[in-house]
Parts: sequence; C-alpha cells; structure tokens
Amino acid sequence: MKRILLFGALFILLLPSSRAGTEPLRFNTQDFKPYSYEVNGVVSGPGADIIRKVCETMGTACSFRLLPWPRAQHEVRKGEANAMFVIGWDRERSQWLLFSPPVFVAEYGFFVRNDNPLDFKEVNDIKGYTVCVYGPSNTSNTLGMIKKEIKDLTIDMTTQDESAFKKLSSRKSIDAVYSNRDVGYAMIKQHALTNIRYSGCHLKVKYYIGFSKQFNDRAVVELFNTTYLKLYKNGSIRELLEQYSMEPAPIWEQTLP
Repeated sequence: MKRILLFGALFILLLPSSRAGTEPLRFNTQDFKPYSYEVNGVVSGPGADIIRKVCETMGTACSFRLLPWPRAQHEVRKGEANAMFVIGWDRERSQWLLFSPPVFVAEYGFFVRNDNPLDFKEVNDIKGYTVCVYGPSNTSNTLGMIKKEIKDLTIDMTTQDESAFKKLSSRKSIDAVYSNRDVGYAMIKQHALTNIRYSGCHLKVKYYIGFSKQFNDRAVVELFNTTYLKLYKNGSIRELLEQYSMEPAPIWEQTLP
C-alpha cells in the first residue's frame, strides 16, 4: 500500500511537467515576407508553419497575430502574447527573451540600382553613401555599427521595408538599401522593381523565436525547443520548408544563443 501511495504522489508531482505543453500559446509577428505574412486573414509563411508543427506535436493550441512590429514586441513584453517571430539575437533582447534554436540562416547586405557598379566586399565600399534601412530593428542596429566604423555614412531609417525599396527604385535621395537579402528579393518581386539588384553580403545572421522570460514557464519553452529539435532531426522541418524552397538552419547551428 505504501508503495502504491508513493507512486501516486510521484505521479502527481510529475504531472505539471508532463502537461507543460497543454496551455495555449500566442505568437506575434509582423509582415516580414518571405518568413511571415497574411493570406486571407491567416498568418502564413514558413515561420508560422514551423510553429504550428511544433505546437501540434506538443499537443498545444497556438494562435497568431500579425501586427506592426513595435506593437507585436510590446505585447510580448507585457505578457499579452507568449512569443514573437522571427527575430535576430542581440544583447538587449537576451535580457528579456528566451530563444528557440535557430530556425533560419539568412544574410544582411546591400541593394543598389542596376546602374550602380558596386560589388560589395567591405564596409569602405559604401563610404559616402546614404543608406535606407527598416527600423528600429536588428537590421538598423547593425547598420548603425557600420556607421561607427566608417563615419562617412548617412542612415535613412524607415518604418516599412517596401518604402525603402520604392525610394531606391525611384532614385529619391538614397544610394542603397541595407536589408535581409530574402526580404529584399520578396520586396522586389512583390512591387516589380526591375531596376534594383543585390550587391553583396555583409553579415550572416540567424533567426529565432523569442519567448518572454517573465511570462512563460521555462518548462514550456524547453519543451517547445526540444520538440523543434526532434522534428529537425527526423526531417519534418526540412520537409515542411521544401514547399518554400527554403532550408532550416543546419544541424551544427542547433544550439541556443
């Protein structure tokens, strides 16, 4: 009898951990093609599909909202949403977010008009340029670090990616756009901007899902992360991304920042 009671007590103690993934999770994002966007009012794209697959495997309901980026982040800070995606790592974010394993590897670089011969290799190549960038963002922070290095650089910040590329295309006072390469290609395709090209990579970056430290049970985040890694290792994540002609961050990247 004592053994039965002891077993029952241990089962109850372990129950919260085993049910850690059953509470609904809410994820915020922005219009960030090709990673996240809306289709007929439904948050779509590879980022959302990965999260849905992980939540389904965990047995957890999840919901999504696509919002202006400042509001999306504010809601996660205030506990009105559990997490946001997809994001780069930086020191400030690491103070208040728990990160998933990296889900995408991308790159930041410079877009110019076709009549500009720039073949970007090093930051001195853009000395004297006026460069437009979406921000405030991790991308604009990185461009700010370039400005500290070469000084002779003017930053033109905009709150919309498409505005930056339209401005470059129409020759309005800027020489280049600093952007995620795949985001830039998506903007060029969406708006049929035929006079813009990618001039070269500046920096490789990793993208993550970020969970609020204050408003999430760490056991839930750990379960989400281990579930993602399981799906990565059995090929499910790669299979899911094939429809987007994309690949997940390679296996050697599967460590937390």
